[in-house]
Amino acid sequence: MKKILLAILGILVIVVAILLIKMYTYPFKKNVEGSSEAWKPVKNDSAILRLSGGIKIPTVSTGSLGEFNYAPFDQFKEYLKTSYPLVYQNTENNEVNTHALVFRLKGSDSSQDPILFLSHIDVVPPGDADVKNKEQNIFRPDDKPLPPVSKVAEDWDFEPFSGTVANGRIYGRGAIDMKGMLFSLMESMNMMVKSKKIPKRDIYLAFGFDEEVGGQKGAVQIADYFKKKGLKFDAVYDEGGLIMQKGNVAGIDSDVAVVGCAEKGFLSAKIKVKGLGGHSSMPPMESAIGKAAVIMQRLEDHQMKPTITPLIKEFFDNIGGVMPFTNRLAIANQWLLKPLLLSQLTKNNTTNALVRTTTALTMMKGSDGTNVLSPEVEFVVNFRLLPGDTAKEVRDHIAKATEGFDVEVEEIDNTREASAVSPTNTKAYQLIEAGVREINPGAIVTPYLTMAGTDAYKYQIVSKNIYRFMPIKINSSEQQSIHSTNEYISIENYMKMIHYFEFMMLNYDK
Repeated sequence: MKKILLAILGILVIVVAILLIKMYTYPFKKNVEGSSEAWKPVKNDSAILRLSGGIKIPTVSTGSLGEFNYAPFDQFKEYLKTSYPLVYQNTENNEVNTHALVFRLKGSDSSQDPILFLSHIDVVPPGDADVKNKEQNIFRPDDKPLPPVSKVAEDWDFEPFSGTVANGRIYGRGAIDMKGMLFSLMESMNMMVKSKKIPKRDIYLAFGFDEEVGGQKGAVQIADYFKKKGLKFDAVYDEGGLIMQKGNVAGIDSDVAVVGCAEKGFLSAKIKVKGLGGHSSMPPMESAIGKAAVIMQRLEDHQMKPTITPLIKEFFDNIGGVMPFTNRLAIANQWLLKPLLLSQLTKNNTTNALVRTTTALTMMKGSDGTNVLSPEVEFVVNFRLLPGDTAKEVRDHIAKATEGFDVEVEEIDNTREASAVSPTNTKAYQLIEAGVREINPGAIVTPYLTMAGTDAYKYQIVSKNIYRFMPIKINSSEQQSIHSTNEYISIENYMKMIHYFEFMMLNYDK
């Protein structure tokens, strides 16, 4: 018995030694810092004023294109023309489907594939939260900046379409999503034209107008316009990732710039469950709502299997070196500890979304009376598809969950597969790393999986190198203001974003 125990102990010692050796020799990416100091923002009151004016125009997109109020979109087009006359005079510019805008700055070498920067004109509705200060036309760019918010605001500090500039911030719906990026791109191209700096390859800007409701009339039409012209882009840059402020990614004591190299797919299914209706005084043994509850429980209890995709492996390889000991140990020893690693990842809603096709029960409808049994109950389940999983697999998953019940399944909204995964060994991606080092040299830059949908997906027909990243540093509370209350962008972030895109345009071929 003693020999057996000693043998077991010896095996354990060997296994522990192997685990430690593998961890300490694992090729975690070392963060490459740029200059000791980041580029110092130079405040440009004129640029700030132009963005403020753009925010004042309520280009709200709604759930149905037929309900659009296009007057603000027409106003916005005219505003850009008057704000950036040099860009309009020195580029080829076109309207696609009336309200989408495309700009082409010609380069010196037409044989090179061009690059494309995206944004969108539309914003989501501002909601009905209270407004603390209803004063208009506040423009105080020299205010002492307030620190970033530490919790999600319940009210708007200023009217959501006031474009207020105060407290070191530019307030309003769309400040981050996504007029801040749109105006940064226009400012950068304006600089290129004004300074007479000619890029080697053509630079395109493309602005859709219905991204928030699916992009079918904007980005889809623009991408088709490019395809018909025979264009292939060396790179496409859109929104998606951000620079997450130190402390906002659990276990990492560093700023982290997450670059979306892919985005999840989307499938929403309305499931109608049938049963016996009638009066609640004589209920059946199993009601329609009870049957629906069983199906919903199955969907939540037996979700699609988690997996660490190559993209997420690269993500962990990049950030693992600055993570706590236990995380590094598990990442470096997935040959043994992958089940444990996946178990931990799936316990957190954020990391769970990185490693599996998620399941979200979102809507439900049954009886309208307290004493009425509905003969039919319906609910909606939304899946966000992990690259590698398919819509067919999700449909099979739903079929298994509804097995044994009388149901009708209808896919609603626009089902789409997960995007392709763009490579990181490209000039296009490496320039993002260089651009981040320019404005935030201490940040870790890593590929990532974008959870939400973007216009970028539509441009797969014209490029294999698509990257989703907005170069602003924010915390989680600021991030949650997107589509919520009291959205703002700091003046510092806006100035850095302009410089970042100038850097990208000037240095793509250097």
